Amino acid sequence: MQDKILVLDFGGQYNQLIARRVREQHVYAEIRPYNKISVQEIAQAGYTGIIFTGGPNSVYDPASPHYDPAILDLGIPVLGICYGHQLIAWMAGGEIASAGSISEYGKVEVHTNQVKSEDCVLFKGMPEKSTVWMSHTDYVRRIPDGFEVDAVTGHCPCAAMSDARRRIYAVQFHPEVTHTEYGRQILHNFLYDVCGCSGDWSMDDFVARTVDKYRREMEGKTALCALSGGVDSSVAAVLMHKAIGDRLTCVFVDHGLLRKDEGDMVEQTFRRKFNINIIRVNAADRFLGKLAGVTEPEKKRKIIGEEFIRVFEEESGKLGKVNYLVQGTIYPDVIESGAGDASVIKSHHNVGGLPDVVDFDAIVEPLRDLFKDEVRAAGIELGIPYDLVWRQPFPGPGLAIRVMGEITEEKLSILREADAIFREEITAAKLEKETNQYFAVLTNGRSVGVMGDARTYGYTLALRAVSTDDFMTADWTRLPYELLAKASSRITNEVRGISRVVYDITSKPPATVEWE
Repeated sequence: MQDKILVLDFGGQYNQLIARRVREQHVYAEIRPYNKISVQEIAQAGYTGIIFTGGPNSVYDPASPHYDPAILDLGIPVLGICYGHQLIAWMAGGEIASAGSISEYGKVEVHTNQVKSEDCVLFKGMPEKSTVWMSHTDYVRRIPDGFEVDAVTGHCPCAAMSDARRRIYAVQFHPEVTHTEYGRQILHNFLYDVCGCSGDWSMDDFVARTVDKYRREMEGKTALCALSGGVDSSVAAVLMHKAIGDRLTCVFVDHGLLRKDEGDMVEQTFRRKFNINIIRVNAADRFLGKLAGVTEPEKKRKIIGEEFIRVFEEESGKLGKVNYLVQGTIYPDVIESGAGDASVIKSHHNVGGLPDVVDFDAIVEPLRDLFKDEVRAAGIELGIPYDLVWRQPFPGPGLAIRVMGEITEEKLSILREADAIFREEITAAKLEKETNQYFAVLTNGRSVGVMGDARTYGYTLALRAVSTDDFMTADWTRLPYELLAKASSRITNEVRGISRVVYDITSKPPATVEWE
């Protein structure tokens, strides 16, 4: 029987990332909202371990998410993270209090094995001091009976605690984020030394299981795939084509919001390389008409999402009865759209932008449980060419969310040329693998410039490049000044309408990767 970890979701923004980190250790994980699964269901499901996630609430607030304390008596190993750490202490009879002015946010030094005589198994293989990522306003003021303090910081008297006899562990910090120096080691220790996992989950298992699942469930049925040409929709298309063959038709909507020469490249790739049925719909005028005068980012996304579905419905009508709509939705789309109890950051056209009624029996999202790196791994497993799998990420709404303010054909043309130059210069410098996503944003601000002896009044263009391995957190990439200088010079000289170029040096959080 395959090992399976339950990630019990209490509404934090890193919850999907916890599952990703577990699966990264070759252990399968599934996420369930805390209020959608009972202790009885957990006891019967055969979980190897349970992880309580973080969350934005205070456990002493009666309105905050709570859980049946009986979960701690099931005999299943438990790890609490942040809010989950405080919840375990509260459920077991400890005391939680507000940290007040000494709340900790960001990178903090934690001290582990000098706290007590016997080292905690959670910190095996770690030095006594290391850097962790904190984000809390409350803390455990008194630990429950039977627990021991395993780690402290300069301001937090209980940065980690455990009841080793019952295999219950808890940490105030976030081991799942890259900023926690030994976060992967901590999770590995929990999974293998506490839960006894064997590491029997892999991406080829996922591909085989998923193909088999849809081959059986969709036997004799037809489907349309929403193909944007990006990594996610491409992998979804090839996966579903492997499952149902010619009963899949890919509809590629050229909404006029693509990058330079992108439409032709997408069409040629899928026709020639994969021999997949593809219909290209040139709908630029239709989308731009709907977006005319719209400046609010969420409204742009909603309009694009609905119009996508309407185009698919129309194409479906031409083909006769089509049972399913296939989309390349992935985990970050779901979490950032506020799935479950998580706070909404922004809607994704694959998730929050869908209209209430669609003319299909169901929507199929075969990649919904995967993060970007897992999607790429699935793509390689499916035999998709490396260059396409590792292509630059591109959002479904396209350049609509990289043009600030109202979208016009003039602005789109300016942005296409500038973005192409930036990407060309990164390729020429052989830095494509030094940054995970890079693109240009046309701001709605104008500024005075000088070209020759003439005064200009053009747009300000922002360049953005981030380094990340999960897209849930990201740091701005330290591109060489020489590259930025060359890109800026080319853009201001070759693209009419831009008088100033700036570089975005904001990480995620507090910013998102995209500007809108």
